[in-house]
Amino acid sequence: MFTTRPELTGTYGMVASTHWLGSATGMAVLESGGNAFDAAVAAGFVLQVAEPHLCGPAGQVPALFTTADDPTPRVLAAQGPSPAAATPGHFADLGLDLIPGSGLLPATVPGAWDGWLLLLRDHGTKTLREVLGYAISYAENGVPLVDRVSATIDLVAELFTDHWPTSAEIWLPDGKSAKGVHRNPTLARTWTRLLEEAEAVSGREAQIDAARRAWSQGFVAEHVDAFSRNAFRDDSGRDHAGLLTGDDLANWEATYEDAVVVDLDGWSLVKAGGWTQGPALAQQVLLLDGLRDELSYVDGKATARTVHLAVEAAKLAFADREAWYGDTDVPLDDLLSREYAAQRRELIGDEASGELRPGSPGGRTPKLPKILDSLRDVTAAVGAVGEPTVMPTGETRGDTVHIDVADRFGNLVSATPSGGWLQSSPAIPELGFCLDSRGQMFWLEQGLPNSLAPRKRPRITLSPSMALRDGVPRIAFGTPGGDQQDQWQLCFWLAHTLGGLNLQESIDTPAWHTTAFPSSFYPRSWTPREIVVESRLGQSTVDQLRAWGHEVTDGGAWGLGRLSAVSNENGVLRAAANPRGMQGYAVGR
Repeated sequence: MFTTRPELTGTYGMVASTHWLGSATGMAVLESGGNAFDAAVAAGFVLQVAEPHLCGPAGQVPALFTTADDPTPRVLAAQGPSPAAATPGHFADLGLDLIPGSGLLPATVPGAWDGWLLLLRDHGTKTLREVLGYAISYAENGVPLVDRVSATIDLVAELFTDHWPTSAEIWLPDGKSAKGVHRNPTLARTWTRLLEEAEAVSGREAQIDAARRAWSQGFVAEHVDAFSRNAFRDDSGRDHAGLLTGDDLANWEATYEDAVVVDLDGWSLVKAGGWTQGPALAQQVLLLDGLRDELSYVDGKATARTVHLAVEAAKLAFADREAWYGDTDVPLDDLLSREYAAQRRELIGDEASGELRPGSPGGRTPKLPKILDSLRDVTAAVGAVGEPTVMPTGETRGDTVHIDVADRFGNLVSATPSGGWLQSSPAIPELGFCLDSRGQMFWLEQGLPNSLAPRKRPRITLSPSMALRDGVPRIAFGTPGGDQQDQWQLCFWLAHTLGGLNLQESIDTPAWHTTAFPSSFYPRSWTPREIVVESRLGQSTVDQLRAWGHEVTDGGAWGLGRLSAVSNENGVLRAAANPRGMQGYAVGR
């Protein structure tokens, strides 16, 4: 969809997200005079209520943005670090060689609240009440749950009943999985109390800062601290207490960072830094840039050769992710150089590789976790399911939401909130939400870029994207999907910039991904030659991929990705959303 030039009367902007209520909320804020930042924040809070299996109040939110006054992309870094007590020795004493994917042990400092409020304070125009009121209303009066929420609760119902009674109180009313219109009055009261404490002071910015303190240094931190001292069952099969304390919350706040920008034939691809997997998309694009003559789309679909080359490029980029990315000094200048891409490109052959082959940027020696070989083909969530999945133990593989906003003023936002999933950790009864489990992404082995250390950010899969055309901000896009995010976004990127498809066509075209590198989520499984494809690619393409040595898994006709996107092209605003699951929505006027 598109809308006309913003200087014309009645034009407000475009919003695209993974749920229609998020998009509708963002649009309502734009129509009330707000800008893209106001809209993104309001939508982000509503998604915590509408998609509680995909994001929550104690999750995190990396975002990319440009402003009407400054086209330089910036990063909102709202991923909290590990607790001060999260030492490798503590987990060794517990007899664990991997950090569990559920329960209290993998909790990191909640980042979403502080991140959203920082963005609102510095770049928005609305008061906190004006943007948070939508979410409070849905939590208090009820939100219509999509079937996927109830299905997720069904998977963990026994865990809730037997081990997480505080979660059962919220999500198993009358002993049955929540369906239809569902209320969370406790969460509504938490948000209302935060608002009341904020409004005890005067001034929009002062109120926002007061609300940030009420969370990190007030009653929220107190309840998090007390609850974390309890032991609950996790997917190790045992009960463990958490490590997060009120001091951990008080000693952290969200920040801004410079974005990673890679120039490509008139386009500039924008990603967050190496504490995310974001640069892996840039590495894939750089690798494929030298193979453009072999890439093509026929009748709106990638050819078998295109899929093969993209998958082999992904294997190389994600091997580098494993060896080099983390909350440390990542050698991005070398990893994203054309010289390094040319060197790595020589490894792409006509047969599917079954090896994990990280490179040596700048002559450095890569180091991979010693445990990797033992994790091949470990039983995990079914690879063919495009929507990130949940096991009965609460183990989660990357459930997430995404929001894109372009407004009439020229602001552009791409955000990928996640974490604090209802199924990942027991609910804190006084607050109405649970903690996140992002700490499962650390390795306990030391000496790796993503090794666990106190007050360190895990290398996250969350990966919003943005693109500039000839230096002008043009597109904001992204998708949920854990490790698949920067593979499904590659599908979109190739379709749009190479295949010439528009935003919606680029989202709709058949997608694919590989599982040929270690998962970021417990139990960290990988299958060296597997690729998962949407069957709409065609049987002849599938047959050819198998002939080249790929182990092809059918992901269904419409099973992969939940992309959304917005664009501003010379004042013409456009948006598109994912039809898979009939839940994403693009809206604007």
